[in-house]
Amino acid sequence: MTIRVMLVDDQMLLRTGFRMVLAAQPDMEVVAEAGDGVEALQALRTTEVDVILMDVRMPKLDGVETTRRVCAEADPPKVLILTTFDLDEYAFSGLKAGASGFMLKDVPPGDLLAAIRAVHSGDAVVAPSTTRRLLDRFAPMLPAGPQQPRHKELERLTDREREVMVLVAHGLSNGEIAARLVLSEATVKTHVGRILTKLGLRDRVQVVVLAYETGLVRAGGHG
Repeated sequence: MTIRVMLVDDQMLLRTGFRMVLAAQPDMEVVAEAGDGVEALQALRTTEVDVILMDVRMPKLDGVETTRRVCAEADPPKVLILTTFDLDEYAFSGLKAGASGFMLKDVPPGDLLAAIRAVHSGDAVVAPSTTRRLLDRFAPMLPAGPQQPRHKELERLTDREREVMVLVAHGLSNGEIAARLVLSEATVKTHVGRILTKLGLRDRVQVVVLAYETGLVRAGGHG
């Protein structure tokens, strides 16, 4: 199955470089390119796309707002934010807007390809340590937990699911959570799936953000 990729970046040279890397892959095809968010949204009306590589700083419509609009559509493509700095308010805002992850623009080609495949398969692509640093830095931008309208949704979780959600928010992988709670990795995966379903979330990145928004986990501290 071929992964249909759209490149959205105002630097043509960068798009050319990415296109050359992707074109060499038997399971990937660049089906569209855009120099800004407006062009990207127009292209999506006529082109089926699985994964978007989205720059954040662009004229007309930046990558964060474009991501928000893309992810508001029914059955949207996955968005992978491209950023220059990993501790960047754009990266944080992109995750909040619905991106499945972010990568640095100078990422090695092999890592970029792995990220595209992971996002396409439904995984989130943000290193746990980077997610934690991002959220610790930008937590002051988040509303206080009790005022969050979605706070009540956490009551749908069982005690075990809440426990797993805290560990996900702390950046632990399924394997690490399994070891910590003395469970099988398959059981942890099931718990994570139920958390996503009950809370209407798409991936682990959204679990982390919601855990901070609701006060389940606090910046620099523990849940």
